[in-house]
This record gives sequence, C-alpha cells and structure tokens, in this order.
Amino acid sequence: MEQNDIAVGLDIGTTKIVAMIGRKNEYGKIELLGIGKAKSLGVHRGVVNNITQTIQSIQLAVDEAIAVSGIKITDAIVGIAGQHIRSLQHSDYITRPNSEEVINDDDIEKLEKQVYKLVMLPGEEIIHVLPQEFKVDGQAEITEPVGMYGGRLEANFHVVVGQISSIRNIGRCIKSAGLDLAGITLEPLASAEAVLSNEEKEAGVALIDIGGGTTDLAIFKNGIIRHTAVIPFGGNVITEDIKEGCSIIEKQAELLKTKFGSAWPGENKDNEIVSIPGLRGRDPKEITLKNLSKIIHARVVEIIEQVYVEIKNYGHEESKKKLIAGIVLTGGGAQLKHIKQLVEYITGMDTRIGYPNENLAGDTDESMSSPQYATAVGLLMNGLNKIDRAKAKLKPIRKEDKFERVENDTIKEEPEIIEKQKEPKKSIFDKWGDKFRDFLDNAE
Repeated sequence: MEQNDIAVGLDIGTTKIVAMIGRKNEYGKIELLGIGKAKSLGVHRGVVNNITQTIQSIQLAVDEAIAVSGIKITDAIVGIAGQHIRSLQHSDYITRPNSEEVINDDDIEKLEKQVYKLVMLPGEEIIHVLPQEFKVDGQAEITEPVGMYGGRLEANFHVVVGQISSIRNIGRCIKSAGLDLAGITLEPLASAEAVLSNEEKEAGVALIDIGGGTTDLAIFKNGIIRHTAVIPFGGNVITEDIKEGCSIIEKQAELLKTKFGSAWPGENKDNEIVSIPGLRGRDPKEITLKNLSKIIHARVVEIIEQVYVEIKNYGHEESKKKLIAGIVLTGGGAQLKHIKQLVEYITGMDTRIGYPNENLAGDTDESMSSPQYATAVGLLMNGLNKIDRAKAKLKPIRKEDKFERVENDTIKEEPEIIEKQKEPKKSIFDKWGDKFRDFLDNAE
C-alpha cells in the first residue's frame, strides 16, 4: 500500500467532526482505511466560535482515525460551510485584442479573475467563481468556448461568498491541530459528489443536506451547479424544541428524537407513551409520541419551507418542471422517520434519501453508508480525485510517431517519449485551495 494513494477528508460540522482516511481499490471504489469521530464543541451553526475546543475536537477525530488505520495523517481536504456562506449570480465579459485567434484557457482565467475583483460587503471574500454558460460574440448557450473564434467573451457566473474571519479561523484550527491544508471544498458540493449521480445533475436536482447546525442547499441543472444556499437551522434546533417542549435535558431530547421521533404526527396513536427517567430521584416523565411528533413536525416544516423558498427563487414557479430528478435528502437529519414523505407533501417534488454507499467498496461497514457521512465521503473523494490528477500529470505519454526524411528518401521512424505532459487545467477546488493557502500565509 503506497502512502501516495491515500487521502483524508475532514468534515468540521456543528455536532460532530469526522476524519476519514481512504484510497481507491482496483474497481475505482473507495476503500475506507480508518475513520475517527469526535463531538464538535467549538462550532455553532457551521462557524467556529471557540478555537481551542475546535482544535481539540479535530485532534481527537484525527487521533482515532490514525489509531484505526495505523497511517500517519499529515494533510486533509477540509469542508467549509456555515451561515456566513451566501451566493449570487453575476454576468461579466472581456473584449479580446485579436478576434482572429481562438479562445484559450487564459481568456477564461482572465474573465474569472475579473469577477474575483468584484466589490463585496465589508469583511467578505469571494470563495468560488463557477462559470455556467458562455456567450461568444452574442452567440448564447455555449458550455465550452475554448477553440472558438470571437472578439467578445462573456459568461454567467455563480459566485460563492464567505466571511474572511470565519475562513481564517478554520485555517487556524487546521494548522494548530498539526495538519496541512491539502484543499478546501464547499460542503454542499462535497455532499453532492457523494450522493448524486451524473444523470440527476443533468436532469436537474436539489440536494438538501440537513446537518446539526445548518441545512445546505445545492441545485444542479445540465450538470452545472446553479444555486447554493445555507439555512441557519438544522437538527440541533429540533432537539432544542423537544428539550423546551417536554422539559427534559438535551441528552434525553436527542435520544427521543433519534429513537422515537417522527416528522409525521398522524403515524402515532394517542396511547403511545414513552417514559423518561426523572433527575435525582424525581418522578419519571411520561411523554406521548404524538406530542413529540407534533413538536418535530412544526420545526421540520419551517426548515423545509425555507429551503423550498430558495428552490423557487432559483426557478420561480417552474422549478418543479426544471428539476426533473426532484429532491435528494442527505445529512444526519435525513434519517428522521417520515421526513421523505413530509418533504414530498410540502414541495410536491419526487424525493429520495441520498446514501454515499454507491461510491464505497462492497465490504465497507454498513454504518459508514449513513447519510450523516455524505460530506466526509465527498471530501475524501475530492482528495482522491486530486491525487489521480497529479498522477496523470506526471505519467509519461507516448507522442505520435514522428517521421523524418533522410538522404536516400527512405522514411526513418523516431518514436519519442515525452516525460512531462502539459499541466492540466486546475479544478475550481484546486484553484481556490491555492488562493486560500496564500490568504492564510499573508494573514500570518
């Protein structure tokens, strides 16, 4: 087993931090070598609010993954999310000096760099600039303009923005935990990588990742990311409602939610009761499952309705027609009983639960196929794909046979081996990972 073939995904969530070590097997599936989990104590709604506690939680998760796998971790692909993330649409153009030359990667990069110069609100920074459709001299609906002739190149961009302080705090935690940053990915994009098929992205799909502190939305159409949003509510708010509504402690409320909770009150009968032990010798509390479901139902409806507003903002009232593949639910909150039926009832769109098991090797522990690990699996996939791209760059290729004419008019064949390919075009994640590392270095 080569150390070079191994990648690490680090999901810094509101309720848990997961470190996942893996590599690809001969069939291209992910073989999990080690996983470490720790309770996330310093993160609130996706944003670090206690540096010391977050560093300790990261170290606990990483140490557990090292103990299970026996592999030393030096760097990781890290996810970024939180209520500070927002997105916007922007159109921009460049005028090329010579329209007789074909458009190349440099022209697209120049256009993207121009978008990065957009003036944001104070304390904000552009994270991703994702090109969607291009126009060349007014000709619309072009997905790949490279190789075309044209004087004016314009494009629609999906721009993802985040708070500088929040981004810097995540970088500080990673460095202080003794890790290097191998790359950084927007968490909804990582989850989408793990649970969505290419066909769904092509047809049009809304991914709803219900985490502990936030609910992330990513909308795809024609294989391109169209819209992202972060709703600052998740599973923790449901637990808080149960705690207040039933007058019990948080640990008991979380157990009630996961073991007996349902998003659909009609499923429970009035005589179904669960008994909660009282504190310090006090009498036990009796709670009806119907009342428990009503508390959960009210909050889940609020979360889903806010997400549905975002979906309608993307496609207005035509969103149902545009998103042929409907909705895919993932994240820890997707495990709540009857949530699929409730989402279908509110939105009128086909819904399924997204599991990352399609990308995992067949002998993987079943518990790792849970929706709550979708982001971690997606981050790991991103790291492994980065390794593949690096290998492809270094792999020698055989140039087509070159022929030379010699004195006696015979043809001499000279096969030539090229040791290094032209540098492949960097992915959006690689570009922003480089930008993020520069940003951290300058901050210091």
